Amino acid sequence: MLHVVMIMRVLLLLSLAATAVCAQSSAPPATQNPATPQNPTTPPKLPTIHERTEVTVTRLPEDPMVVPTAIEVFLGDELRTRGFRDLRGALAFAIGAEIAPGGDAGPASAVPDFWGLKEFDAFLLVVDGVPWGGAFNPALTSLDLNDIERIEVLRGPAPVTYGATSFVGVIQIIHKDTASMERTLSLRGGSFGTGGFSYSTPVTLSGRWTSRLSIDAQREGFSDPRTSFRRGHGVWRVEHKSENGNRFWFNFNLNWLDQSPASPRLREGPVLSPNVPVDANHNPEGAYLNDHRVTGSIGFDRRVAGGLWSTIASVSHSRQYSLRGFLEDPEAEGDNARGLRENIFLTDFYADSHISWKLPHTVTLLAGADYIHGTGSARGADFDYEVPVNGQMPVFVTPPGDTELDFRISDHRDFWGFYSSIEWRPWERLRIDGGVRLNVTHESRRNIDGGAGTSDFDTQTNTRASGSIGAIYTAWQHDQDSLGLYVNYRDTFKPAAIDFGIGETEGGELILKPENSRSVEGGLKGRFFNRRVELEASGFLMCFTNLVTPVSIGGLPALINAGTSRFKGFESGASIYLPRDFIARATYSFHDARFVDFVQDFDGVPTQLGGNRLEMSARHSAAFGLTYAPSSGFMAGFTVNYTGSRFLNKRNTALAEGFATYGAMAGYRKGRWELRVDATNLGNRRDPVAESELGDAQYYLMTARRVEGGLILHF
Repeated sequence: MLHVVMIMRVLLLLSLAATAVCAQSSAPPATQNPATPQNPTTPPKLPTIHERTEVTVTRLPEDPMVVPTAIEVFLGDELRTRGFRDLRGALAFAIGAEIAPGGDAGPASAVPDFWGLKEFDAFLLVVDGVPWGGAFNPALTSLDLNDIERIEVLRGPAPVTYGATSFVGVIQIIHKDTASMERTLSLRGGSFGTGGFSYSTPVTLSGRWTSRLSIDAQREGFSDPRTSFRRGHGVWRVEHKSENGNRFWFNFNLNWLDQSPASPRLREGPVLSPNVPVDANHNPEGAYLNDHRVTGSIGFDRRVAGGLWSTIASVSHSRQYSLRGFLEDPEAEGDNARGLRENIFLTDFYADSHISWKLPHTVTLLAGADYIHGTGSARGADFDYEVPVNGQMPVFVTPPGDTELDFRISDHRDFWGFYSSIEWRPWERLRIDGGVRLNVTHESRRNIDGGAGTSDFDTQTNTRASGSIGAIYTAWQHDQDSLGLYVNYRDTFKPAAIDFGIGETEGGELILKPENSRSVEGGLKGRFFNRRVELEASGFLMCFTNLVTPVSIGGLPALINAGTSRFKGFESGASIYLPRDFIARATYSFHDARFVDFVQDFDGVPTQLGGNRLEMSARHSAAFGLTYAPSSGFMAGFTVNYTGSRFLNKRNTALAEGFATYGAMAGYRKGRWELRVDATNLGNRRDPVAESELGDAQYYLMTARRVEGGLILHF
């Protein structure tokens, strides 16, 4: 809490300073600030304020300040100035969000936390309008953050236009327009043998066709010398715009990722095991987590029948190969670890078509339908092996061969949705949004255990409506400044997450019950002092049924439904555009996520967990940062992210203390080049940040201190 108090005090002082400065200036700022020579009579130069637009809430371009939903937009130029390298860095100042690096999906992945729920599959990831991962889990390891225009972050359940996909948050990545003529080459290198490059350029085509190509390659090392990943990525986007405003486009995305995974650290009782070092690696020699994915998307926008008709379709195929292991019993003699080898092939298809009309009496109507199909097949086997508890020496094992992968899973998912939404402004200062959706989902799954000679089949079909309604009222407005008060209610439905892991099921259910939630949210969002100060604050309450949670059954990972849960909290943030190219940002959030009625078996004893906090859910979190970023010359900045105390287990017997991480950047830019140094986790905190769903009572740690240098060229 000391970190939180310090951050809030600094924010208050900066707010007072900004108020004093802005009160002395009556001239409104332009969208672009021309270079002005400084002299004793010239007001201090203020940083450029760029217009922000979001398309996540209604699929239509809108100012995030006028929608009755908690949503933020982070522009790519600002993110590049801050020197982000991954999703955690990009969303360091996202209100209410906390991103843990790594996780079960490997060191190239992440585990986001929204509204106090920290699971890698609890949110929706969207890239240029396409749900990234389709009917399965968010494909975080194939996410490309190069050449982006902006990132949109919505808190709470996904809108009706994105279907049965998420309860707590949406992250949408928007890449630069294909008409952009900017060419950029970035080179970087640093700690633990890290290095890489990225290159983005327009590709000239004939006529009204435009295209843009972005390629990158990297090798990311970590403090554990056996943990790393190597990635090659390419995106080619092509677009045609006609004179009447119609648009046709297609994208091609290729991601080649090879990972050497880390090991989570074992917990013994209320604390992490003192016998297991911080960077212990219990994986067998040559362990890997590889994901090779290709995605193609196509779409168009056409003006028909007085409205705008938009259609998008996407198909993706992923081939995932894994060999890994987890320490199980550090006191066992002989085999004390469990290994897993698995091949998973996933194909998903997504299509959406909708039309929107601007009607009389300030009404905007949107209606459409979408379809998500997913097919997944997995073959795997588990094996036992012996590994030193300290995990310092790699152990060679002979894993099962392809013909020995006798545990097989096949799953087919089809999600249909028909939706409609409306925006109505009965008065100039009042906007009312409503949406309704009919969900029809079907899933079939078969498990074949060749070793036991058993075959199980399950199928499930659900038909359920979902919807939302919200309103925002502009309580005060003066020139560019305003204060809006909003409230919304959302009823959400989502089929349960799927587990392709090797393990048993509880109660004989191959397909878990669908998850349901009802939530209410309200708050304020405002701009003040000629848009030099932006503030946002909100509170929420969500009641959740059938939350999918990981467990260990027979020593193997599995998923079960967790009865009922309740999430409530308060979230706030501020951005202050100070004189002379300084920008300050700060956030604070309080989350209270608890089980309401959930009985789980521990060592043969049924235990009621009602009233307990969800594991890994921090009650308090905060962030603060100050950036000095002139268009030319020296630049610098620092960030502080605080994660409060959280329980490591469902029984709430193991409490981890809060911690703060510190980052800094410094550099110099002139004309078409930029030279910089970025550092993260300067305090080298190695606290537990994410729980493994594969290793029982094991936790991934914050990555170690990193320092990187980079050169960026624009031409």
